[in-house]
Amino acid sequence: MLVTLRQRNFALLWFGALISQIGDWLMSIGLPVYVYMLTGSALQTSLMLIISYVPGLVLGSFAGVMVDRWDRRQTMLICNLLMALDLLPLLAAHTQATLWIVYVVQFVGACVFQLVLPAENALIPQLVGEDHLVSANSLSSISQNTARLLGGALGGLCIGLVGLTGVTLIDGATFLFVCVMLLFIRVPTRPATSALPTTTTTTMASAIQHFMQDWLEGMRTIVQRRTLAVLFTMFALQSIGEGVFGVLLIVFVEKVLGYGSLIYGSLMSFQAVGNIAGGLLLGQLGKRLIPARMLGLCATVFGLIDLLIIDIHLFLPGLFLFFFLFVLVGIPGTGMMVSAFSLLQSEVEDTLRGRIFGAYMTVRALMTLIGMALAGALGDRLGATLMLNIQGGVYALSGLFVLVALRSVVPRKQPASQETSELMV
Repeated sequence: MLVTLRQRNFALLWFGALISQIGDWLMSIGLPVYVYMLTGSALQTSLMLIISYVPGLVLGSFAGVMVDRWDRRQTMLICNLLMALDLLPLLAAHTQATLWIVYVVQFVGACVFQLVLPAENALIPQLVGEDHLVSANSLSSISQNTARLLGGALGGLCIGLVGLTGVTLIDGATFLFVCVMLLFIRVPTRPATSALPTTTTTTMASAIQHFMQDWLEGMRTIVQRRTLAVLFTMFALQSIGEGVFGVLLIVFVEKVLGYGSLIYGSLMSFQAVGNIAGGLLLGQLGKRLIPARMLGLCATVFGLIDLLIIDIHLFLPGLFLFFFLFVLVGIPGTGMMVSAFSLLQSEVEDTLRGRIFGAYMTVRALMTLIGMALAGALGDRLGATLMLNIQGGVYALSGLFVLVALRSVVPRKQPASQETSELMV
């Protein structure tokens, strides 16, 4: 893992992402708290979540086409600058009459972000090479969950101490910090990619046709390549489960276990500890692991631990074991993310990676919303315990599905020219 982090370009990307994600968590915790304090309305607060998912549903896979055409480092730099500027109108949001500003800022920021995740995950293989993908993705997981642990804990505190203005300025500064890190990154030369015609005779119709051809190429790649088809089937099933879990966990904690919102909030921090531990473990194992097998095994174990979390209180009541299982489930949770992203990066050539990760964002947004809708429609009728047991069972079955369907898959080797990176001195 340290060998991967010593690669100068990746280290700059990783450190910038860590700082930016801490700022994002400050905002993602602080802004809903601010809206609820301002309005006292759960409905208006829930709109924040819905608005953040809509751009991924509508724009995700199309954004991936642009990521494959543009310079990814420059795309990330411009997008982070735009997201910093997008926050500025929040400085004028002080009353219910100006609440619309919050929703507009949330929507615009989510739209711009659709370019960031595909660009970042398509850029990583260029910076570290094939042999270090598992370690690089493990480090990315560690940064995400460290930010979640720190930013989640500090978000409510910051909104109380410095208000929305202070949180806005802090988050904006973290975006600018990423821009500085990106300026120092030197990216290896990419293979030639398709681009829109640039002659003066280009018409809007031909530009749209060319764009759609590139988009369809990405969709065909997902359908025609077995590994990608299996991965996206798994993503769809698990995202439905995530939607169910996100809605019904608080119901389970309060109504079934009889604990309050403090315990619910603590669970997220405990899981982040497990995620960090999983990232450290996987980072040490690195290229000795086969991502396809690791993915299937981790998804199966994740589902089984999920079932224990939901049902263990029937046999062994008590908070200690409940918290321990939330730490434990974070380890295979990280294993799933690291192995899935490593597979996507290694199975797809550089010219298509943006489209594949863009499609991932769309599938995740769509299926998570479906899961939330199912939880809302069936949660009261079937009960939180049954619904969450179904969710855990789906995770376990998706892992077994991957183990069987991808049992013979080994990572594909990319051209050696993509595996060069500069070491820190």
